[in-house]
Amino acid sequence: MKFICLTVLIINGATDSRSEQYEVVGPVYPVFAVAGEDVILPCSVKPNINVVDMRVEWNRPNLKDSQLVHLYEDHEDRNTDQIQSYRGRTKLNHQELQRGDASLKLSSVQVSDEGRYKCFIQSKSWSDDATVDFIVEVVGCLPVITVDGFDDSGGLRLQCESEGWNPEPDLEWRNSEGISLSSETTDTHRNTDGFSVKHTITIHHSDKIHCRVRLRHHMLEAVIISSSNMFHLWRASAILFSVVVVLSGFAAVLIAVFVHEYRGKILVFELESHVLFISQSTNSVQ
Repeated sequence: MKFICLTVLIINGATDSRSEQYEVVGPVYPVFAVAGEDVILPCSVKPNINVVDMRVEWNRPNLKDSQLVHLYEDHEDRNTDQIQSYRGRTKLNHQELQRGDASLKLSSVQVSDEGRYKCFIQSKSWSDDATVDFIVEVVGCLPVITVDGFDDSGGLRLQCESEGWNPEPDLEWRNSEGISLSSETTDTHRNTDGFSVKHTITIHHSDKIHCRVRLRHHMLEAVIISSSNMFHLWRASAILFSVVVVLSGFAAVLIAVFVHEYRGKILVFELESHVLFISQSTNSVQ
């Protein structure tokens, strides 16, 4: 009889352990949010069992120092050791915990919040975790187009620059017909203010040129209209420069000829003077 009871207890314990097993799941793709907005970092268990009596911990595994973002334990939030920058900005919905949803609400998103998060859920006999990659979007400054002069072939060099983005945006040129134009040079760098991008292009005829900087569904644009007068001015400048070069060369030749003839006349004059001096000296001796 004791053997039967012991067997029943073992079977019941194994059944309870299996019934408490669950899988913690997070999003497949990164979560995006604009700086200053609120965001929900998804985390739940499968099957959707009640996790009110469990330990729910959100942390930043890649940080060197304190890693705790939010802790729920013994039916209450315990954030004494929470990272300072998260104080007052995290929240778990306790009612949703009854349905197996342990998603974290993060308010007033900051750029420093970007990174990998781990959602850890632990019961008395089981635990599991899932990771959430979070990217904070910062929309930068309006792009600025500047004219960088003409190249040797008469093409107009344009430069478009924008800064203060996160993550790195895409910059593209388009003409008036919406056709994409290839950038000749590209420059991207990152500092404390975010990513800065700078692209250049050369055009050879009048057109309406668009410079667009995109970050997912965010887009800022600048437009410049290159008139035919710009290219006429370059052609006139090129012709004038050529004329100046030719005239300068011609003047240089004339000056060289003049100097050569002048030096020749001076030499003849000096020789004649020397001969005259010798002749007069001879006459004096006689």
